[in-house]
Amino acid sequence: MSVRRVVPIAMRLSWLVLIALAIGEFVTDLPGPGWATTLLPALVVLALMVATMSLQARAAAPRGEPGPPVEVAPPVTGRWKALNSPADKVPSHGTHAYGQTYAIDIVAEPETAEGEAPGRPGAGPATRPQAEPATRPQAEPAPRPEAGPVTRPAFRLFWPVVRRNRAFPAFGAPLLAVADATVVVASDGQRDHLSRNSLPALAYLMLAEAPVRSIVGAHRIIGNHVILDLGGGTYAVYAHLRRGSLRVRAGDRVRAGQGIGRVGNSGNTTEPHLHFHLMDGPDPDAARGVPFTWRGVGVPANGETFTAVEPEERGGRSTEEQAEKQVGRPTEQQAGRPVEGRAAGS
Repeated sequence: MSVRRVVPIAMRLSWLVLIALAIGEFVTDLPGPGWATTLLPALVVLALMVATMSLQARAAAPRGEPGPPVEVAPPVTGRWKALNSPADKVPSHGTHAYGQTYAIDIVAEPETAEGEAPGRPGAGPATRPQAEPATRPQAEPAPRPEAGPVTRPAFRLFWPVVRRNRAFPAFGAPLLAVADATVVVASDGQRDHLSRNSLPALAYLMLAEAPVRSIVGAHRIIGNHVILDLGGGTYAVYAHLRRGSLRVRAGDRVRAGQGIGRVGNSGNTTEPHLHFHLMDGPDPDAARGVPFTWRGVGVPANGETFTAVEPEERGGRSTEEQAEKQVGRPTEQQAGRPVEGRAAGS
């Protein structure tokens, strides 16, 4: 077993021992002075925790200069804003743990111009009718966007303390495969909790909820998630997905642009959003981060808004051309005119 796998386990065990010592101090009456039965062991465990946290950070850190970014398609469509971006700092989330050295968070930021119908993430521009996408063999169509709010609620100091997820335009937005890939992990059994976008709720998240989640394991940090094997030792992580929204399972083959699930608010998160990163292995506890760039978008900086186009448009053909190929204009044979080399009606 590698050091990268052992260290997270040791850190979680240290947390459990520390909690057990704290409970034991209040519910038992051990013989001897308190400093020998509780304080000294607690200090030893704390020292071990600091050491394991340091080792975990070092073990997950990149070795040498990072390689060139891996280009993949955007995992969303519509208008979004980047947060905690690797374009501004590395590691983007302040830690190399869970392979998230080059991770990014994105939240939906729909924009409604005067005279336009409200748009939704994944729906494309509101004023342009969307044609039916051309289907690919063995690929399910992307999920349709759900109706919902068009304005993202702002962070509040005190009130409302929490909000329901449907108040956020990202919640339920479709997620797409960034490349042809194999699903190695697909988990969506965790609940979507209320938002933590106020000062009291954020304090609760940072001081109570997050430490408990880290003790339980990476899956409680990243919440409902999908991990795709892109080939060449590169894996894509989609975190904080909506409960029950997955359209794939482990072992499935997916095509670029195929719908795989929806944005949620599960795991260690303040509001519905997508956390995305690439890593060099399928296990977040043991993987190192891999730089990425989104085709046609790049790596948006913190606070930068970007618009990701529909999968049909990424392939170089217009939506109208795709629609014509799929369901549109009749062929010469269908119209009753002969096709070259064939007689009409044959």
